[in-house]
Amino acid sequence: MVNHAREHTAPNADIRTGTLYLVATPIGNLADLSFRALEVLRKVDLIACEDTRHSRKLCSYYGIATPLISYYREKEQQRADQILGMLQAGKDIALITDAGTPALSDPGSVLVRLVRAAGIPLTAIPGASALTTALALAGLGESTFYFGAFLPATTKARQQALRSLLNYSCPLIFYEAPHRIHVCLQDMLQIFGDRPALLFRELTKLHEEHLSGSLSQLCMRVEHGVKGELVLVVAGCDQVSAGERPQDITAILRWHKDELGSTLKEAVSETAAELGLPRTRIYRAALALWQDKE
Repeated sequence: MVNHAREHTAPNADIRTGTLYLVATPIGNLADLSFRALEVLRKVDLIACEDTRHSRKLCSYYGIATPLISYYREKEQQRADQILGMLQAGKDIALITDAGTPALSDPGSVLVRLVRAAGIPLTAIPGASALTTALALAGLGESTFYFGAFLPATTKARQQALRSLLNYSCPLIFYEAPHRIHVCLQDMLQIFGDRPALLFRELTKLHEEHLSGSLSQLCMRVEHGVKGELVLVVAGCDQVSAGERPQDITAILRWHKDELGSTLKEAVSETAAELGLPRTRIYRAALALWQDKE
């Protein structure tokens, strides 16, 4: 039997609402589905999933006959409204993604916020996550880390995001697509310098692979293409033995201008964010530097 997080009665009707279950699914190896997740997926009234074709394979493997409904990012708001109505009508619904934990760099957050605001019970069935799997395999021993999920797809936006992370001393973890990993590593090498890094491919799957080395070494390893799901772990700034980044405001701005080729606007925005200072103060220093013809 499914154990509901709690029963909830709609304020203007004597009808119990349903419960939303956020169910983690395997990131590769189908045997990684937990007993509790299996029980929930079999007993709920409906399973909302990113791709019904993909999730049908999981359901077929475990003999799960529960009906499926698509819930993908492009239609997330529309589907969230529909699912909310079903929950209010008393249906128990499980939300899953193609792999891993819902709402963690995957669709789900829109529905979670709607359900919570409506006072409908929800709970999570923990399980597989590429993030925690990679962290365990990295053996960093760090109590803190930064999770950047997927970096922007365009070069300018990606480089700007990376520049904002220059002063982070903790490990940096990202997901990346196979067709973008090479340019991503190139941008990191340009902006971070040649930091140590780990690249995990196809975690928990048959062809799981762990690549380690400097960013330049990893860049060469993938320059001819790579397949599969990827998780990248990059050392923080204080773990790098290379030259330290300047700390003086003017020196930092000059570094952005000369070394990174940043525009005045980019340098001001990123320096203000990094140092926690007002943009107006940074702008005055930047304007003088950009107007300097020497």
